[in-house]
Amino acid sequence: MSASEWIALMALGAAMSFSPGPNTTLSTALAANFGLRRALSFCLAVPTGWVLLLLACGLGVGALVTSVPPLRWAIKLTGVAYLLWLVWKLNQTTTLAQADPNRLQVTFVQGVALQFVNIKAWMIALTLTAGWVVNANGQPATNTGERLAIVAACMVFYAFTSNFTYALVGSMLRGWLAQGRRLLWFNRVLGLVLVVTAAWMLTV
Repeated sequence: MSASEWIALMALGAAMSFSPGPNTTLSTALAANFGLRRALSFCLAVPTGWVLLLLACGLGVGALVTSVPPLRWAIKLTGVAYLLWLVWKLNQTTTLAQADPNRLQVTFVQGVALQFVNIKAWMIALTLTAGWVVNANGQPATNTGERLAIVAACMVFYAFTSNFTYALVGSMLRGWLAQGRRLLWFNRVLGLVLVVTAAWMLTV
């Protein structure tokens, strides 16, 4: 890859990964409610899902998803429904004493699957595949396997780093959130972020 491609890829990865979204919001919520160890599984699930998503786009599935309206809407509606379900589960915990992992159960497999019902993730993965994997400075690439490995490694780094950072912040707030009804309002704010994200997904 050329220096300009590297810079553009790193800039996109940073902007995409560290901006608030369903993944970072859930990482924060899981760590704040149940601790950093509880959130670690989800932090690992996100980059795993991203690698699989990139591979799917490399095989042409991404183009199919974005070009077939019924399939596109099926993914959107499934993603929105899942996020709203998570909001409902999140708002059932009002204090750390009531925190029960079974109430906000986001397993590793569910974390991976979440990437596949996020239409924004599909579009970004498709952009990465088209712009950095099959093309090089506007020309067809001859080393697509090598370029896919580079892009995947970059996205794995950013996906894990961003979610772990958000989870770390959430875990550091646990002492403060243990007082009074602070956790209730914290969860409500995070739930609102997820609702806004779900609404935005419908417009993409």
